[in-house]
Amino acid sequence: MKIKKLDYALTVCKVASERDIDLTKDFYFLGKTDEEYSVVCITEDTPPNTIAREDGWRGFRIQGELDFSLTGVLSRLSGILAENKIGIFAVSTFNTDYILVKEENFDKALEILASAGYEIMKGDRICG
Repeated sequence: MKIKKLDYALTVCKVASERDIDLTKDFYFLGKTDEEYSVVCITEDTPPNTIAREDGWRGFRIQGELDFSLTGVLSRLSGILAENKIGIFAVSTFNTDYILVKEENFDKALEILASAGYEIMKGDRICG
């Protein structure tokens, strides 16, 4: 399985309303529940009116489209990282899964996954 690094710093934050989010930005995840609006975005694109934020995340994605019938993909990756004391923040899209780790664990996480047989692909930078 291939893993593709993302070449930018990420922020996880909370905003009061969807009006606080610039939907024209190239990369973000938005989670809305009855309790909150959460956003994962490129750090430099963090909405100015955040209620709370945590900077210092880096990420990678499982390359390609994952079929919904596949089971245990995220579980295997998170298990390998957990065994090595690396916490994650996971986000899933229709196509694939994204895993975020704190900046200080990023290179170690990729090394561990490579030694477990995952192919690490060169990252990409989204340019607006």
